[in-house]
Amino acid sequence: MHARFNARWMRRVAGIAGALALIAMAPGERAFAQSGDGGPTIASTPTRAQAADGSYISWREHIIDDLAVGGVALAGSDGLAMADLDLDGHLDVVSVHESDTTYDGVPDGHVRIAYGSADPDTWDLHTLGEGEEVGAAEDVAIGDMNGDGYPDVVVACELAHLIYFENPGAAGRAERWERVIPASTLDRGSYIRVFLADFNDDGRLEVVAANKGGQNPGRGTTEKHPVSWFAIPDEPLDGDAWVEHELARVIVPINSQPFDLDGDGDLDVIGGSRMERRIFWFENVSSGEIAFRGHRIEITPEAVVTGFNMEFADLSGDGRIDIAIRDERNGLSWLEQPADPGGAWRLYPIGGLAPDRLVGFVLTDINGDGRLDAFSGAYSQDPRDADAADLSPSHRAGRLAWFEQPEDPAGTWTRHDVSRRIRGMFDKFLVRDMDGDGDIDLIGTRGNAIPYDGVFWLEQVRSPEPLPAFDQAREKESRQLPLPEQFR
Repeated sequence: MHARFNARWMRRVAGIAGALALIAMAPGERAFAQSGDGGPTIASTPTRAQAADGSYISWREHIIDDLAVGGVALAGSDGLAMADLDLDGHLDVVSVHESDTTYDGVPDGHVRIAYGSADPDTWDLHTLGEGEEVGAAEDVAIGDMNGDGYPDVVVACELAHLIYFENPGAAGRAERWERVIPASTLDRGSYIRVFLADFNDDGRLEVVAANKGGQNPGRGTTEKHPVSWFAIPDEPLDGDAWVEHELARVIVPINSQPFDLDGDGDLDVIGGSRMERRIFWFENVSSGEIAFRGHRIEITPEAVVTGFNMEFADLSGDGRIDIAIRDERNGLSWLEQPADPGGAWRLYPIGGLAPDRLVGFVLTDINGDGRLDAFSGAYSQDPRDADAADLSPSHRAGRLAWFEQPEDPAGTWTRHDVSRRIRGMFDKFLVRDMDGDGDIDLIGTRGNAIPYDGVFWLEQVRSPEPLPAFDQAREKESRQLPLPEQFR
């Protein structure tokens, strides 16, 4: 199933309609569109964010894939990754969608490909997998797993396996991708994250995945499940030949992210346990054979972390890699790696999105001042398929915002709110200059917002004067909310 469209043309039509609507408004109504809930919305408020050159920063939304443009009823949109799948010189997007509004236990899902072009608003949309074989698809990784030069795809499914898709090559848009569910992952519980890494630098990729045991484990569960890496055979389509190696067993493992944490040139694995509320890392000590040594990560002051999303960068400037992570007490925070490998990691707050629940984020230099900022997104609460008419500004909403890093990263980060809609779930953001104008843009998925679930990109707009913070792509949308006064 595929569809081809040009969203720029659609935007022009919507823009003309919007301009006519503004003309019809009374003079005082244009500057601050009201939400109907007692104040100007975040999106309509003129931005205060500025780039290093003094220009103002706002954001324009573009739709890549959703029900309206792709014709597929996407829901529960989660992970995504980018690569040039057909080697035509343009980056493509692979996205995964759970295809539900609640944890219903029904193994359904979609894996979609948006093939890119020279125009960031023109995409060729295809379904790579759907239904039970990608049941509750949650995460995706891309890499050449069979050595033929074309990137392949591996997907983590909450119900309840990994699945490998082999890229057929330049004709991948027209041909079926062969696929296999490795036997060692079949009916294993619930895979939540998946990554690819070459742990022993032999030119071959390994798969890393955490298995939380069930789609929605009970709060009191004590059963442990594995964080594992998988050795891949020369023919990855031989599902019986994938070999699992357990790194550890913990209660509801939620992540297993490869990164060179100790700076010794090889990839380690950083993991987290949702139920134990802690993170840990596995030091790569391979010498020919792949091997790891486990370490706890102690945090001071005490933090409540799971490690579902983590970003890695030297924020302190001391040459050691630090970790950005969500702490349930302090919101988005960063952990400074100690000089003593056995010492405690010190926590510094970045900021929160109260009353909304911050989950997805990415580190990138948004304003061009040479320092990494943090773009973030929040999860809305029920209902997910309609806007309730009686919701107040204190309703937990789908929010976008970014935090500007100060000269001292241990100081106060400045929050710049972008958008706050009743419905939205933002799990992951990728950083790219989509329009080639020299500043960074963002690609992300949105869930919890049927029929608006899917894939979008945010264009960073720089202007000499402040513009409204957010220019949404759709004329009809989930309603924008103001912030409650105490959180402004």
